[in-house]
Amino acid sequence: MAANGAVIIKRIKKGGHGGHHGGAWKVAYADFVTAMMAFFLLMWLINTTTPEQKRGIADYFAPQSIAQTVSGSGGVLGGKVMGEDSAHAGGAQSVMQKQSPPSPSSKTKAMASGATQGGAGGTGESTNASNSAQDGEFAHAAEAIRQSVQDNPDLAKILHQLILEQTPQGLRIQLVDQDGRPMFQQGTAEPMPYTKKLLAAVGAIIDTLPNRVSISGHTAGNDSSGVTGSDWQISSARADAARAMLQSGGLASDRIYEVAGKAGSEPLLPEDPSASANRRLSIVLLKEAPPAPPGKTL
Repeated sequence: MAANGAVIIKRIKKGGHGGHHGGAWKVAYADFVTAMMAFFLLMWLINTTTPEQKRGIADYFAPQSIAQTVSGSGGVLGGKVMGEDSAHAGGAQSVMQKQSPPSPSSKTKAMASGATQGGAGGTGESTNASNSAQDGEFAHAAEAIRQSVQDNPDLAKILHQLILEQTPQGLRIQLVDQDGRPMFQQGTAEPMPYTKKLLAAVGAIIDTLPNRVSISGHTAGNDSSGVTGSDWQISSARADAARAMLQSGGLASDRIYEVAGKAGSEPLLPEDPSASANRRLSIVLLKEAPPAPPGKTL
């Protein structure tokens, strides 16, 4: 207090910017460092993983994904569209002739199309409804196959070697080789133990549907080098071995539409004909034509 009685108040400012300034910047910096670490880890994975491993990672993060393709390609591992006579396309060698009644001929299809355009609008609607119903059945079958493999400890590790996709021809199920994990012993038609289990899981779901089945074997470029037999013989024998395993699992013989060996004529990775992913089994649940409506004959 001053001599004249006045009260003096002193305000003292604390200098510097240290002390209890807050820790928000630490959280932001930690987030930045974490993001940079994740970025560099992603760059490292992209440069060190194979195409098959990339596909496996993609399938892991999108387990419900079923490619709805119209071209049969669907991406890097999409393959090509197989037409009605695909077993004989590109010089493919068929090892089993068509056993069940053949699909309607082009002439018959043209007659049916003409009848629809002539006023049978209900027939077209019935066809669309039938195709939609089959697409739904195929989607459920694909999910059931994927779930069955995921639930099997012996097969879950090769889930990324199973490719499921819907094409105009039907539901295509492909068992693809990977470096160090082939589906068959090299140069032979002897399946690996996990291949037998995988085919059993696939066959159990296929057996629940009435659709006919097309089976084809594929090899990579120059697979027959140094071993007895050509790529055509090896791919044909592997397709027939898959047919035998499916039938031994309960698939009726009249469900087999065709069995074919296609060698390397339809590579999964055209840009790399020698890639192990080109070596595969392809099993297609074929779309069936809807039954003719009452009073109509095809």
